[in-house]
Amino acid sequence: MRVAPNPVFAVVLFLCMSMPFAAAADVDPVYTGFFSSLALSGYDTVAYFTEGEAVEGSRFFTTEYQGATWRFKNAEHLALFEASPAAYAPQYGGYCAYAMAEGEAVSAQPDLWTIHNGKLYLNYSRKVNQTWLADKDSFIAKADALWPELSQEN
Repeated sequence: MRVAPNPVFAVVLFLCMSMPFAAAADVDPVYTGFFSSLALSGYDTVAYFTEGEAVEGSRFFTTEYQGATWRFKNAEHLALFEASPAAYAPQYGGYCAYAMAEGEAVSAQPDLWTIHNGKLYLNYSRKVNQTWLADKDSFIAKADALWPELSQEN
């Protein structure tokens, strides 16, 4: 017995197979993962600057910025962010700064971070973080040049 092909299945299959290519050409301004709207996996971006460590944010102190939900430890950190979000948001939308220098948008870990010249940068793995730290000025220059194109901000 021969079964006729299902045209709906064919369309769904085509869309699923096309998704990785579309994602590479259009990077979200803030990395949130596939099944979440949380920036920095819910970590408090202000705490990197004020406390010098990665601190989980609270669901009670949130705001929306660049299509993502940002969480904060307390009302003070939320107010600081809302007054100047660009000053606290991670560079390259929270994607791995080293990978961005290589022209790729890769997720980052909230506990692998660096503040350099007043800006927050994140990395994907400990090994990548060590490579990043060894020559961050060069990587930043490369990533700064590539980010507008990768994020479609041009």
